[in-house]
Amino acid sequence: MQSTLVLSVLILTLGFAGTAYAQSSGGVDVDGTWYLGEGLKEGDYFEYTMCEIDLNACSPIELKIWIKGDIQNVSETLWNAQILVIDGDKTIKGSWGLGKTVPTPIIFDDDLSDHAAAFKSSIAWISSYATSNEKDRIHGPQEFRSASWGSLGPVGGGLESHLIPSRMESVILPDGEFDSIVLGWYNDNDNEIWIVDNFPFPVKALTFAGINSDSVPVMFEFNLVQYKEEITDDPFADISETVRQSELLRCDMDFFDYTSDRIPTNTYSMMIQYNYSPVSPVNGCDMDWKIYFYSKFNEIEILDQVNYDIWIVDENDNKIYSYAESLGKEKLFNQFGQVGHLMPVEQSGLVRYAIFVHGLGPEDQINEEFGGYAIIEIPVEGNPLLNEINNETDEPIPNWIKNNAGWWADGQIDDDAFVSGIQYLIKEKILQINHAEYDSDSKTDEPIPNWIKNNAGWWADGQIDDDAFVSGIKYLVDHGIVRIS
Repeated sequence: MQSTLVLSVLILTLGFAGTAYAQSSGGVDVDGTWYLGEGLKEGDYFEYTMCEIDLNACSPIELKIWIKGDIQNVSETLWNAQILVIDGDKTIKGSWGLGKTVPTPIIFDDDLSDHAAAFKSSIAWISSYATSNEKDRIHGPQEFRSASWGSLGPVGGGLESHLIPSRMESVILPDGEFDSIVLGWYNDNDNEIWIVDNFPFPVKALTFAGINSDSVPVMFEFNLVQYKEEITDDPFADISETVRQSELLRCDMDFFDYTSDRIPTNTYSMMIQYNYSPVSPVNGCDMDWKIYFYSKFNEIEILDQVNYDIWIVDENDNKIYSYAESLGKEKLFNQFGQVGHLMPVEQSGLVRYAIFVHGLGPEDQINEEFGGYAIIEIPVEGNPLLNEINNETDEPIPNWIKNNAGWWADGQIDDDAFVSGIQYLIKEKILQINHAEYDSDSKTDEPIPNWIKNNAGWWADGQIDDDAFVSGIKYLVDHGIVRIS
């Protein structure tokens, strides 16, 4: 591949239907071998979209990896992989130390530990079958012609229990079309992974959890969306990391003391065992929920295929918040009737939570006979630090700023004098302007638009409110005219 190869459109499947793939024997008629990490080198840059079943119930994330060079870990030399993760509203930067024989995370930053585990279980999952260790006849480089790369479970069984090279398939990259090898195991579902010879990581995958159900959840899914070579400058240098609110609020994230009870739904359709921690939740911090759905007839029988949600309701049990909707979903589904969620707390006082059950069964065939909800009332403490981290202040805009705005609009002071006043307002957090993504040393030759000067005059005269004035100031910040350190 040529340097700075960009995979803006990566995968096109040509000539294959999306139905169950019948495989009578493994192996494809192609010479060569492959292993995880094949061709990996300094300067490689990858962008993936991915989900993994144990990471936010397979909510998608963006994962970006830059191989900066080498890093020493005791006596072992690792790849120094710089990482950027976009997980919902969180942007996390850090590093992983990837093994040279098997490029999976061996050392990693604490706040990237969950994502490192998800990477191992998805993009790097195939390292259980194919590594660069040529002395390992079982887990070394694997041949494309091989009937099987390994068993997925107990010894024996048909090809549905083996990882097999099943076929060749075309993938289109910006500098040409390439042949990929599709690896898979074929039971009730098509579980498939696409690899390209001499490319370090798989480029695409879709697999499902190994359970018997009419509605099987995705185990992991990913797509490579960009690849570049010979990157020497940090591609994440200008990206600001989201500071976790829990750190700013000094939240206790060690969940060990739980409040627990077992209560029936309002329809007596089932019993719900709930456990939450901490005992005294705090506004702005997280609560850890562990919930079990039990049969009303058998106190040890856990129900399966549960369609549910966690609501906050008012005193009349009307929904005012849905956890599923906050994740972009209509409802949540769990195959095994045992769930855990780390939920943000965004209220204070006596908060009424509702474990709401839509019903049992496959997601598209819900038996609403088992529907209902259970109410848990929880006292939530307020947090005085919230105002500080949200940049809230009761300090009014000083009169001299309005005077400045009026004089500037009338031409009595120049642009620099006006801008210095605006900088003061933003630095003192009197004006709430998000400027974290702007470079304080950046320069622009763009003049201040006349409409902003008009706004300043009208604001000084009381003809428009603070919000209208602030919208003009945000324009100045967005375009680098006002620069804030």
